[in-house]
Amino acid sequence: MAHARPPHHRPPRRRPGRKILAVLLVLVLALAGFLIYVDYSLKREPALPTSGERPADGPGTNWLLVGSDSREGLDADRQAELGTGDTAGRRTDTVMLVHIPQAGGKPTMVSLPRDSYVSIPGHGKDKLNSAFAYGGPQLLTQTVEASTGVRVDHYAEVGLGGFADMTDAIGGVDVCVEEPMKDPKANLDLQAGCQQLDGPQALGYVRTRASSRGDLDRVQRQREFLAALTERASSPEVFLNPLRLFPLILDTSGAFLVDTEDHVWHLAGLAFAMNGIASGQGVTTTVPMSGFGETSDGASVVKWDQDKAETLFGALANDTEVPAEVIVTGM
Repeated sequence: MAHARPPHHRPPRRRPGRKILAVLLVLVLALAGFLIYVDYSLKREPALPTSGERPADGPGTNWLLVGSDSREGLDADRQAELGTGDTAGRRTDTVMLVHIPQAGGKPTMVSLPRDSYVSIPGHGKDKLNSAFAYGGPQLLTQTVEASTGVRVDHYAEVGLGGFADMTDAIGGVDVCVEEPMKDPKANLDLQAGCQQLDGPQALGYVRTRASSRGDLDRVQRQREFLAALTERASSPEVFLNPLRLFPLILDTSGAFLVDTEDHVWHLAGLAFAMNGIASGQGVTTTVPMSGFGETSDGASVVKWDQDKAETLFGALANDTEVPAEVIVTGM
């Protein structure tokens, strides 16, 4: 009697698609967790005005970028390395207004010299950086809005240590120095020529006023260096290198102080716009000026050309192209 052959049992078919989906799910969850951690790491403080009259909310997005001389988190050795001194508190070294168009036009970055002579709500006329000293980020933002007619949507502030850390995280930034620069107060000693600056050197480079035009030279260097830093950070050499990218993201999240309503995805939008400016697809300028003056106590101040400034800031407020005649180059 013939015996029936047992049925042939095939091993279960592997489904590689499930494994791929599982790996992708793990990666997505890990990325989401990382972004939540980075967002949580941002320091926050009320920075936008909550009272008083404010300009109308126009099209596009406006950022107020502030570089402060805060020594928070820096021990004595780090202060000595960065040449910051040990002054307590926070003051503004840098004030910039960045406009990001609604329809994808050219972003605009405007330097507002810290010695600009403006009206500070509740304090009369004084230097722009005095607004920060009187009332912190909120009064500074309120002063910028009142002086420009541009409504500020987002606020970002970075201190001395954070700026240096970000520069070091991307392996330094290349700049070209026209003439030797030496400033013992800023721990700066650079030879003329193109060179790569590390964190402490970069900080001294953007902070020093030891040049013929003082603050005006400094705001130009600040814009140029910020553009170079952004371009370097978005380069494949950094963006595709986890050993550079992740330290940069972590240093950035720990370095920035933002408004209570700002998040890491808002900063990502700012970084994208700044990259456009760095690549030449944007406008960089200093607010048009009419000259210099003195306060009642003899302090030197910068006076704006009110007609040209009104044209410039009117274009930003209305999200229109900035007229070429109000763009200040080489300053």
